[in-house]
Amino acid sequence: MLGRVHFQTKWLAKSFLLLPINLKLLGIESLVYVLPPNISLQMILYDTPGVIEKKMHKLDSMMMKNVWSATVNADCVVIVVDASKVPQKIDDMLEEGVGSLKENVPKLLVMNKKDLIKPGEMAKRIEWYEKFTDVDEVMPVSAKYGQGVDDVKDWIVSKLPLGPAYYPKDIASEHPERFFIAEIVREKIFMQYRNEVPYACQVNVVSYKTRPTSKDYIQVEILVEKNTQKIILIGKEGKALKLLATAARLDIEDFLQKKVYLEVEVKIKENWRQDESLLKYYGYGGQIRAM
Repeated sequence: MLGRVHFQTKWLAKSFLLLPINLKLLGIESLVYVLPPNISLQMILYDTPGVIEKKMHKLDSMMMKNVWSATVNADCVVIVVDASKVPQKIDDMLEEGVGSLKENVPKLLVMNKKDLIKPGEMAKRIEWYEKFTDVDEVMPVSAKYGQGVDDVKDWIVSKLPLGPAYYPKDIASEHPERFFIAEIVREKIFMQYRNEVPYACQVNVVSYKTRPTSKDYIQVEILVEKNTQKIILIGKEGKALKLLATAARLDIEDFLQKKVYLEVEVKIKENWRQDESLLKYYGYGGQIRAM
């Protein structure tokens, strides 16, 4: 996860445990970060949604509640911004989106995509954020080229308290395979389509059947709110959906390390983003539990 800063808007690290052995770096939520010599630790990362200032749907409000819940339980917060864009007043955005962060929680502002900015301009933007943002430190990184990522890791490690290990050392995430399959399909939707359509999509793994003598069978449904959105997703003669399914299948096979048969269907569920009970069923109403 730390190698994919450009996909995150905010990170929240919970805790770590010093161990007397070397362990490999794991990703996603629970990872082990190796420190020389022969010392390792465990960090738990909460990957929250991006901060939404103007909430248009019930979904937006519920996601921001989850962000707030995560910040309350976090030992430190990493806020990621796009360095190639004009600087924004992050404090105002956070206040509008999720409210005030926990007092005295260490905060790091990570400026990603520094490879797109000339050094002189980068220095000016760093200075601007240092002046107008209430954070402990500002770090420029390029997740694409791995520049500065180790500095982010080191900063997180320096801010976390000693505590028990919450997960076994070989656990990379508490999420099941279905979660990552849905996330892969969702990622392909954002990569292939533009504007409002991706934000109106809910991806559900309806069925996942392991078949010893043939490819595993995975059935995925994509819910949209309007017929026009369904038409866009499917495309002329179904070509767009086929392209999406193929790209998703290849990544799913790489993730699972096995061949799969992926079936993707688009359905209409009007105003699903405003249906609180349905949103809770899809997992948007969950709270980040304290550890």
